[in-house]
Amino acid sequence: MKLQKLRVEQLRQFRKPFVLENLQGGLNLIHGPNESGKSTLVRAIRAAFFERYRSTAVDDLRPWGDSAAAPTVELDFEHQGEIWRLTKSFLQRKRCDLVIGTCSYSEDDAEEKLAELLGYQYPKRGVSKAEHWGIPGLLWVEQGTGQDLEQSVEHAGDHLKSALNSLVGEVASSGGDEVIDAVRTQRDALLTGTGKPRGDYLQLEKDQAVHQQDIEVLKARILKYQEQVDRLGKLTLEFDRAEAERPWDDAQKQLEETQSRYRQVELLEQQQHQEKNTLAQLEQNRRLLEQNRQHQENLSRQLAGRKAELEKADRELQSTEAQTPVFANRLQDARSAYEAAKKQVKLARLLEVRGRLEQDIKRLEQQRKTLAQNLSKAREYQQQLELARRQARENRIDSDAVKRLKALEHQLNEETIRSSTIATRLSWQLEPGASLNLNNEPLAGQGEKQLLEESRLVIPGVGSLDITPGGEALASTRRKLSTLQQNVNELRQALGVDSVTQAERRLSAFELAERTQLHTEELLKSVAPAGIEHLQSEQREAESELQNAKTQLADAPEPEQKQDIPDITEAEAAFTRAGTNLDAAESEELKHQESVRTCRQARDTAKAEWQRLANEERSPERKQQLRQLADDLAKIELQAATISASMERRAVEISEARPDLLQQDIERYQNTVNNLRQTQEFRGRELRDIKVRLEAWGAEGLDEQLNEKTAELERCERRYQELRRRAQALDLLLTLLTEKRQALTRRLQAPLQKHLNHYLSVLFPQATLEVDEQLRPGTFTRGTELGQMTELSFGAREQMGLISRLAYADLLREAGRPTLVILDDTLVHSDHDRLENMKRILFDASSRHQILLFTCHPEKWLDLGVPPVDIQALKET
Repeated sequence: MKLQKLRVEQLRQFRKPFVLENLQGGLNLIHGPNESGKSTLVRAIRAAFFERYRSTAVDDLRPWGDSAAAPTVELDFEHQGEIWRLTKSFLQRKRCDLVIGTCSYSEDDAEEKLAELLGYQYPKRGVSKAEHWGIPGLLWVEQGTGQDLEQSVEHAGDHLKSALNSLVGEVASSGGDEVIDAVRTQRDALLTGTGKPRGDYLQLEKDQAVHQQDIEVLKARILKYQEQVDRLGKLTLEFDRAEAERPWDDAQKQLEETQSRYRQVELLEQQQHQEKNTLAQLEQNRRLLEQNRQHQENLSRQLAGRKAELEKADRELQSTEAQTPVFANRLQDARSAYEAAKKQVKLARLLEVRGRLEQDIKRLEQQRKTLAQNLSKAREYQQQLELARRQARENRIDSDAVKRLKALEHQLNEETIRSSTIATRLSWQLEPGASLNLNNEPLAGQGEKQLLEESRLVIPGVGSLDITPGGEALASTRRKLSTLQQNVNELRQALGVDSVTQAERRLSAFELAERTQLHTEELLKSVAPAGIEHLQSEQREAESELQNAKTQLADAPEPEQKQDIPDITEAEAAFTRAGTNLDAAESEELKHQESVRTCRQARDTAKAEWQRLANEERSPERKQQLRQLADDLAKIELQAATISASMERRAVEISEARPDLLQQDIERYQNTVNNLRQTQEFRGRELRDIKVRLEAWGAEGLDEQLNEKTAELERCERRYQELRRRAQALDLLLTLLTEKRQALTRRLQAPLQKHLNHYLSVLFPQATLEVDEQLRPGTFTRGTELGQMTELSFGAREQMGLISRLAYADLLREAGRPTLVILDDTLVHSDHDRLENMKRILFDASSRHQILLFTCHPEKWLDLGVPPVDIQALKET
C-alpha cells in the first residue's frame, strides 16, 4: 500500500484546503514546528479509516469556534496496481465514497471495504478506540506512544495469526488446540492453575478432613465420658465427708470471738477520739483568751495610731474639695463644644443627603433611558422572533423523511437505468405520412421506446405484431419500479412536495428559520433576560424611584450658609472628638466627686474608730475583763493536763490490743467460712451436672456414631484416591500436549522471529528478543543480562517498540497484506549513537514499506537520504 496524496479541509487548524502530495513509495520525512499541523494530519488519516462517517463523537476534528464546519479528508493510495480514492466528510456533511479503479462504493459499504483491506473494525457506537484499530493501530504510532506495544499487538493478534497461518499452513492448525482444550477442561475441573484441588476433588478433601475431625471429636467425647465417671465417684466421697465434718461451723465460731474483741477496741478508740476533740476545743479557747488579753494590753498604742490617721484623712479631704471648681469648668466647656459639633454634623448630613439624592436622580434618569432603548430593541426582536416562528411553521418538514425521499428517488433512478439495460428496445424510422400504433398510441417519424411488458404493434394495412420482452429479471424489475414509484409518490404527497429539490428547499428554509429563531431568542434574552413584561416592570419601577428621589430632594431643606459647613467626614470626626472630650470630662468630674466622697468617708471612719478606742480605754469594765481572762486561762490549762494523761493511758491499751491484726483475723475467718460453704455448694452443683451429662451422653450412643463416621471416612478416602490418580494423569497429559503445542508454536513464530532478529542485530548486536505465544516481544537477552522488554529504559523501549512494529510489517508484507508505517515524533528519547542505528533500520525498512515520519526536529534527520517536506512552507504557498 502506497499513500500518494492527502487532502484535508475544515479540519482543526486547516480551515482552508491543504494538500500533501507527491509522497514517495519508501521513506517520507515530513517536518514542521510545534502546532504546524503534523499531528492533525496524522489524526486526519486515522479518522479517514477508523471513524464512521456518520459518527457524532468526532467533534475534535472541528475547527475551533466553527460549529458549521464539515471536516473532510481525501486520500489517494495504490494497492496491488490499482488506485484507491477515499473521500470522507464528517459532522455537517456526513459522506463516505471509495473509488477502486472503475468500481465505486459509498457509505457503509466503502467503510467495510477499507476495514477488510487493512485489518481493523469499527465500533458499534461512539468514538473509535484502540481495541478496534487492529493492524493500523500497530503500525501507526501516535506521538508519545512508541514504547507501548503490548496492547497494540493484542488488538492486532487475530490479523497477525491469520498472516502467519497463510505462511506456515498446517502448522497453525487448530485441531490440536481442541484436544488440549478438552484435556484442560477436564483437568481444570479437578485442579487449579497452580495444581491445587478444586470441584469434587477439593470437596472430597474437605469432606475427608471433616470426617476426621468428627471422629476426633467423638473420641474426645468418649474419653471425656470416662473421665466424668471417675470424677463422679471421687466427688461423691468428698461431698459426703464434708457434710459429716462441717468445718465451716468451727471457722464461724472463731470469727464471732474475734469480732467481739475488735468491738471492745473500737469503743476505746471512740473514747480516745472524743477526748481528743475536747482537748482541741480547750486549746482553741485558750488561744482566743490569749488574743483578747493581748488586745486589751495594746489598746493605748492603738489609740495614738488612730489619732494620726484621723488628722491625715482630714488634710486629704480639704485638698480634694479645693479642686472641685476646676473640674466643673472643664465639664461646662466640653458640653458647649459637643453641642456645636452636633449642630455641624446635622448640617453636613443634610448636605450629604441632598448630594446623594441628586446622584440618584442622574443615575435613575440614565437607567430610564437605557431601559427604554432595551424595550424598543426587545419589541423589535420579538417581531423578528414571531416572523421566524411563522416561517418555521410554514416550512416545517421531517428531515428524516426528506432523506428517505432522496434515497428512494436515487434507488428509482438507479432501477430505471438498470431496467433500460434489460428492457426490449423498439426503434422506428417511418416514411413521411406513414404511421404505426403501439398499444393504442400512434407512432410517426422516428423514435425509440423501451418495452418492459407485453405490447402490440399495429401496422396499418399489414396487421399487428405482439412483442413479449424476455429476461427472468424483467418482471421483478417492473414490480420494483412500480413499488419505488408508488413509494416516492406517497412520500411526496405526505411531505406536500413535488420533487426532492422542493423538499430540500423547504428543509433548508425550515432549518434557516430555526437558526434565526434561536439567534433572535438569544438577542431577545440579551436585552430582556426575563421577558418584555419584566423589562416594562423595571421601567415603571425606575420611573417610580426617580419621582420618589425628586420628591425627597424637594422636601429636604437647603442650609442657609453652605460655605461654613465642613464635609460629613470632617464634621463626624469633630463630633466624635467632642463626644470623646465630653466623656473624658464627665469621667474626670465623676472620679473627682468619688474621691471627695471617699476622703470624707475615710475621715468619718477614722474619727469614729478613734472615739471608740478613747471611750473603751477610760471604761471601768476593762480592768475587770483583764482579771477574768487570767482566771479562765488557768482553768483551761488544768483541764487540758487531766485529759492528756487519760489519753496516754488509753493509747497504751489500744496499742496492746493490735486492732490491725484483729481486722485481718476477721477478714481471714470470714473468707474461710465463705470458701468452705462455696466449695461444698460447688461440689453439689457439679455432682448434679455430671449425673445429667452422663445420662445424656449415654443416650446418644457415642460408640455407634464413631463406627458410622469411621466407615464414611473410609468411603471418602477411596473416592479421593480415585480422583487424585485421575487429576495426576490429566495434569501429566496436559503438560505433554502443551509442550508439543509450544514446539509447534515456535515453528509458527519463526517467520516473525526472523524479521525481528534482522532489525535487532543492527540495534543490539549479540542480543535476542523472544516472542511469546501471543506474538508479543517478551524476554530480552543481551550477554549476561536477562529480563523483560518492559524493564528497559524509556528510550530503549521506544526503540524496541519501533523495530518490533517494522518486523510485524515485514511479516504482513510476506503474507500479501497492505502495510503503511506512520511515525509521529518518535525516537525523541534516543541518544546520538542509537539514533544513527535507528536511521539505518528505517532506511532498510523503507525499501519494503512506505514510511511517513513526522517530526519537529528536522535537523536530526538530515542524513536520512530523502528530501524533507516542510508543512509550514506548504501552508504558506
